[in-house]
Amino acid sequence: MFKVYPGQRTGGIEADMMAANELNAHAFLQSSSKGLCQNLVVLVGGFETKTGEQWLAFRSDGKYSAADYAKLTSEKISKNHSAGESSWNRFETEQILKCRRYFVIKLFQGAMSGLAYMHDHDRLHQSLGPSSVILNTIVEKDAAYLVPRLRDLSFSVDISFQNLEEDPGTFSEGLWRRAAAAGAFTPMEKRAFGIADDVYEAGLLLAYLAFVTFCEANVMDSLSLQRLLESTFRLDLQATREYCLADDRLLEAVKFLDLGEGAGWELLQVEIVFKVYRLSITPQILAIYVRMYFVRSAHLSLCVLLVEVDVVRLFVHHLPQKVGPSS
Repeated sequence: MFKVYPGQRTGGIEADMMAANELNAHAFLQSSSKGLCQNLVVLVGGFETKTGEQWLAFRSDGKYSAADYAKLTSEKISKNHSAGESSWNRFETEQILKCRRYFVIKLFQGAMSGLAYMHDHDRLHQSLGPSSVILNTIVEKDAAYLVPRLRDLSFSVDISFQNLEEDPGTFSEGLWRRAAAAGAFTPMEKRAFGIADDVYEAGLLLAYLAFVTFCEANVMDSLSLQRLLESTFRLDLQATREYCLADDRLLEAVKFLDLGEGAGWELLQVEIVFKVYRLSITPQILAIYVRMYFVRSAHLSLCVLLVEVDVVRLFVHHLPQKVGPSS
C-alpha cells in the first residue's frame, strides 16, 4: 500500500515536510524496544521520484477505513428501510445489532490502543478521525478477526520534554498557540494539553461511530455532529442525549451509548473532560482511561465499553454528573 506526497512544484515545501514527518514518526515508533504495535500501520520503506514526489510504502493491512465502514453500513440501513426489508424476526434484528455493536466497540478499542501506544512513546497523532483508522475487514460477522490500525501520522507531534523545551517544529505551531491561549506554558502543561487534544478527537470519533454507523445515511455527518456537540449544546451531553432521544432517526445511536447503564456516554464524557479541564495525565493514568472491558449479557454476546472513570475523577473536581438512562 502506497501513499504519495506531491513534489515541491505542486505541493510546495509543506508536502516534503509532511512526508518527512510521517516517515520519522513511524520510524521512531517502530524502533521501540516494546516491539511493533498491532494497532498502527507498518511502514516498510519510502523513496523519492525524479519529479520530486515522496512515496511511502506501508504493509497492506486493509483497504477500508472506519469512515468507509460507517458510510457503507448507514447506506445499508437506508436501503433496507426504503425497501421495507425490516425483518419480522425480532431476534434476527437484535442479533444484527449485537454484531454491529461488538464490531464498533472492537474498532474503537483498537484505535484507542494505538493512540495510547503513541502517547506512551511521546507522540501525538493530531489528525485522528474515522478516515485515519484502517480496517482489515468490514464484515461485522468477522469482528473476532478485526484489527484496527491508525494511519496518517503526517501531523504527528513529538511531546518529549526535550523537544518541548527546544524548537517544537512547524506542524505543532498551531497546537502550541492554542495551548498558550488556554494557559499552558510549561513543558508539562503543554504535554498535557496535547494529549488532551488527541483524547478529545477520540471522543469525536466515538460519537461519529455511534451516530453514523447506527443511523440511516445522511442523517448525521462528522461536521454536523461536531457542531451539535460543541456549538448547539456546548458539550452538555445530557442535553445532547435528550435531544437525540426525541429524534427517532437517532434512537439506535442513543441505545448504543446507553449500553451498560450509559457506559458509552460516560466514556464520551471522560474524553471531553480531558479537553475541558486539560488534565495533567501520565501514561499510567492514560492507560486507566483506555482500559476497556467486555461486559457479557446472559447470552454472552452483548459487549459494551467501560472505563475506570472513578480513578479519573480523582483528578477532576468538577466532572459533570453521569449521563445515561435513569436507573
